[in-house]
Amino acid sequence: MIKRKEQYNEASALTVSHEIRIRFNETDPLGIVWHGNYITYFEDGREAFGREHGLTYLDIAKTGYTTPIVKSTCEHKLSLRYGDVVTIETTVIDTPAAKMIYRFKIIDDKGEVACTGETTQVFLDKDGNLMLTNPPFYEEWKRKVGLLK
Repeated sequence: MIKRKEQYNEASALTVSHEIRIRFNETDPLGIVWHGNYITYFEDGREAFGREHGLTYLDIAKTGYTTPIVKSTCEHKLSLRYGDVVTIETTVIDTPAAKMIYRFKIIDDKGEVACTGETTQVFLDKDGNLMLTNPPFYEEWKRKVGLLK
């Protein structure tokens, strides 16, 4: 069996920047962000992306689909601390497969990359069945933002 390498294209024109301030409850006793909170920051970035581009979880739910995360990666580069103001850059990755892929960069106030990561979400219909092709709403969204002709 021959496997076809999946085509991924970072749609850099579809990048949203979202600023947050690190809260006290997100840190450990040393004032450093606890590693598990980075996934929450990715979620903040995804939500900001969705608000800007009409692809929030509520928008998707109205079409009868859900998009659970099936994979997430996170690479820590620098520590973030209580009170830091950081920017989460979220970019959608264009792929022909029936899934949504987001790439994240968390940048500190000095412009240095503190963390990178990626999440992959699949489409489930109202009965919880995995969609093997992109749902009509997502095809329409991709056309609207210029990812499909």
